[in-house]
Amino acid sequence: MAELEELKALVAEFVAERDWAQYHSPRNVAAAIAVEAAELQEIFLWRTDDDVAESRRADIEAEAADILITLLSFCNSMDIDLGTAMRNKLARAREKYPVERVKGRREKYDEYPDYNGEGQ
Repeated sequence: MAELEELKALVAEFVAERDWAQYHSPRNVAAAIAVEAAELQEIFLWRTDDDVAESRRADIEAEAADILITLLSFCNSMDIDLGTAMRNKLARAREKYPVERVKGRREKYDEYPDYNGEGQ
């Protein structure tokens, strides 16, 4: 996860050089994440996956990078250790979605017939 910390530092340096931290409140950066994700979705709108993947690869990569940059900026503004947060989230997801119960299924955990109210 050292590389993730290096990327966070690169984003922090970029923001600091431009004196943009004053605009990067958690609320604003959270909204920017949604906007960047919507820009990625827009590339796929009304197209087949194959068509987009072949013809818009550079645009897809740029939008994915924008999402990551903005997410790392958010983590910087909130002092979030993203690696730890991700590992914790995966541990909770493993509890909600045990392989023996969900493998090959698409439903959310509370949609399974044997759901008992746990795992929220």
